[in-house]
Amino acid sequence: MSHQSVQTIVNEKAFTLETGKLARQAGGSAVARYGDTMVLATACSAKPREDVDFFPLSVEYIERTYAAGKIPGGFHKREGKPSEKEVISARLIDRPIRPLFPEGYFNELQIVATVISADDNFDADVLAITAASTALSLSQIPFQGPIAGVRVGMVDGKLKVFPTLAETEAGMLDLVVAGSQDSIVMVEGGAAEVKEETIVEAILLAHEEIKKLVAVQKELIARAGVTRPGYVAPAKDAALYAAVKETVVNRLHDISFCGDKAKRYAGIDALLAEAQEKLAEQFPEREKEIANAFHDIEAREMRESILSTRTRIGGRDLDTIRDITCDLDMLPRAHGSALFTRGETQALVVTTLGTKLDEQRIDNVQVEYSKSYMLHYNFPPYSVGEVKRIGSVSRREIGHGHLAERSLTMVLPSEKSFPYTLRVVSEILESNGSSSMASVCGSSLSLMAAGVPIKAHVAGVAMGLIKEGDRVAILTDILGTEDHLGDMDFKVAGTRDGITAVQMDIKISGITTDLMKEALEKARVARIKIIDIMNSAIAHPRKDISEYAPRIFTMVIEKDKIRELIGPGGKVVREIQETTNTTINIEDDGTVQIYAQNIKDKDAAAQRVKAICCDPEVGEEFDAKVVTITDFGAFVEFLPGREGLVHISELDVKRVGRTEDVVKLGDMMRVKLVGYDRGGKVRLSRKAILLQQQQSAPTPAPAPAPVAAA
Repeated sequence: MSHQSVQTIVNEKAFTLETGKLARQAGGSAVARYGDTMVLATACSAKPREDVDFFPLSVEYIERTYAAGKIPGGFHKREGKPSEKEVISARLIDRPIRPLFPEGYFNELQIVATVISADDNFDADVLAITAASTALSLSQIPFQGPIAGVRVGMVDGKLKVFPTLAETEAGMLDLVVAGSQDSIVMVEGGAAEVKEETIVEAILLAHEEIKKLVAVQKELIARAGVTRPGYVAPAKDAALYAAVKETVVNRLHDISFCGDKAKRYAGIDALLAEAQEKLAEQFPEREKEIANAFHDIEAREMRESILSTRTRIGGRDLDTIRDITCDLDMLPRAHGSALFTRGETQALVVTTLGTKLDEQRIDNVQVEYSKSYMLHYNFPPYSVGEVKRIGSVSRREIGHGHLAERSLTMVLPSEKSFPYTLRVVSEILESNGSSSMASVCGSSLSLMAAGVPIKAHVAGVAMGLIKEGDRVAILTDILGTEDHLGDMDFKVAGTRDGITAVQMDIKISGITTDLMKEALEKARVARIKIIDIMNSAIAHPRKDISEYAPRIFTMVIEKDKIRELIGPGGKVVREIQETTNTTINIEDDGTVQIYAQNIKDKDAAAQRVKAICCDPEVGEEFDAKVVTITDFGAFVEFLPGREGLVHISELDVKRVGRTEDVVKLGDMMRVKLVGYDRGGKVRLSRKAILLQQQQSAPTPAPAPAPVAAA
């Protein structure tokens, strides 16, 4: 294939696609460029493996550090396992392209998107969606594209396509939208309590730019002279399908609409086994085909029943949310914990408060930063009654955790007002639909229980869709089965005031703007109902943090005092930490944070730091030790390593002839800082303390008048 290059203008900047120069032995390859960010995407397929009845698609997104002129850290000096950013970006590519392959296509397929150049302005993830689509479209793989992806941000209150990294970070919206010439297939993003109509407006704006990128792909395909053979799906045995349907149809509905997941699954399995046994003689050694026909009949029957009766599994109507319970303080030693249960989905969410030393250091190709808020999602096999090997964190767990994490980001307090590192962990104990949204609700409860001053409760709900021609049913709070058999999975999280995160995956074309608006409005109504239930458990963050959480005291010292506080080789600050059982973090701007397990240790360390770095304020009181006696007064140590004079005239309320008449060496006395002299030396007074005590002492009651003798 000869080298070909095309481009279009997006947001006043060239978007370039090219092929035929790099990775020419791949089934299809393309390079997408925007600014100085470039992604190479390749698509390769293999013959289907025997006995495979699913589509084995794998997508890899790889960031090479050379792309940004960096050398990897660590001992080995080469890239290692995929970072969370790489996993999330791979999912962004996977989700919109996966539904765009014909039914029955089971060839093994691998897409690899490699970031080969990275500037400081534009993220490569959305470019990779378009590059992957182009690579597939240039191959002989039966891909029903092309599609494209764009990012939409909000800069100074206005929507903008392909915002820079800095604009995205500072903006109120970060939305990735993927779609074809005719429809949207995926939406993913976070927002700062943005209204539903703004989300729709952003999606429509994105689609206009998507059309440009789809058109330029088609131009490249035409220039490359690619012609792809049509794909013919394996023919289905009509006689087998009819025999299975006749065997199960009269009993399938009652079983598949049972509200108890365990009973429903057991009933489905038993009915399938019965059908396979009954039809074994008529269709020998075709158990897998019988199972495929059975599940196809199950899906069709369920979809038709919901559309015609408007009644769902378990008897719910389209808008009813499953029963919800919220329990707090499940774990006695955790800093905050909550159990959120919605139907047969249950999340145990735990919040841990840490110090700045617990922050996560992120070193991606384009950005380096410290992360003080993390949300981790765990999906153990027992949550769905299965037995599986437990190993490294799955891509699904990383993706669901990321969605839940960004749902709460915008309601968290600033680091200055609440200087803790936050780690939230969601353990999914049961799952039957939308465990990621249960994690959002449980996390909000857990953070409030931990005393984290979040702005407001955040709740999430998953919406579904069943569409057959003009017949449509939008489902609120979908089950796992409804997600699997439906046409859309639309997760929406937010507060009462607006959306904080969305994730939409669409399996069919033809989702109109009106349908999207209706789904968002139903999600808003459901979200507020869930927040009302959460408020009944805890409506506001607790005023105090757990007794087991670290105490943090923050102060600011003069920059020229930092060296004194640290001391030679760290001697001074290390001695303070050891004697007060604290940890002290000192920033270059003079910010000092003291971490302690109790208030007593925190106060002791703070006093030591103040003694070294800060001048005491007039009016402060101290417990002082007499260290020197003179004719004109007593020198006392009122702070560690800090001495001052209590003049003889300030030792007592009455006249003092000799200092020794009032105090002796080693005596402790309470003194007050009453001022500084011209030389900057402190003026301390014991008399001021005694006068305060006299003024606050109760006035003695007058003696009773004598009673006259009778």
